[in-house]
Amino acid sequence: MREVPVVGMNNGVSIPQVGFGVGLVHDSDVPGVVQTAIEAGYRSFDTASIYGNETGLGQAIAQSGMPREELFVTTKLWKNAQGYDAALRAFDESLTRLGLEYVDLFLIHWPAPARGDFVQTWKALEKLAADGRARTIGVSNFQISHLRRLSEETGTVPAINQIELHPNLIQGDLRAYHSEHGIVTQAWSPLANGRLVGDESIRLMAEKYGKTPAQVILRWHLELGNVVIPKSATPERIRENIDIFDFELAEDDVLALSEMHNDTRVGPHPDHFS
Repeated sequence: MREVPVVGMNNGVSIPQVGFGVGLVHDSDVPGVVQTAIEAGYRSFDTASIYGNETGLGQAIAQSGMPREELFVTTKLWKNAQGYDAALRAFDESLTRLGLEYVDLFLIHWPAPARGDFVQTWKALEKLAADGRARTIGVSNFQISHLRRLSEETGTVPAINQIELHPNLIQGDLRAYHSEHGIVTQAWSPLANGRLVGDESIRLMAEKYGKTPAQVILRWHLELGNVVIPKSATPERIRENIDIFDFELAEDDVLALSEMHNDTRVGPHPDHFS
């Protein structure tokens, strides 16, 4: 088991570059799945209020025997809880379900621009950070226009933006904006919901490295500097997805994977998901 490298964020807190997403894992199954992940070397765990499994993740953490400070816990605020007071209440509810005194990262899950209240929501997150209840605050699925508005109307730059990102959707302009403003890029659906692992060109590339297609794609993310949160409930794949630190991709292979970009999403577009 290799130690997972960490990425520093703009508030001085570091996040493991490979984390474990528990989306779509049933609440009652989360403790066993997370225990397998911990044994495989994961120390960062990503959930959200909408996933309905914060309770299971909290139980997994309590049962793990791991010191709390060695685990990095992320949860996210759903769009129906946007607004200053609503966001604070929703955070309290998430913390209660998790059974924790603080989270390491709290994210606005979607900008929901048609609602028009993500700036007030962000101000609530600023308070949570100031109070020490969220060590780090960030956003998810924010576009450049949304990030600019936060910058113009508030005093805190998000530490991280969790976005759909994979070789079919490389998000070049958004990643460049992140780099310019000190925002870490975190990729959800880094394997395009598994769609890319059956691609013939990626399969041939993986054979060259003696790795699986999933491992090659995840390594591509690391080469770009992305933080990734692959999801699986299968023990073999859980272990496979973190076994990506004993090889590097050649420059031309990184480029070849990036050239698979065709602007295809597996999830909704943030501008229209309200």
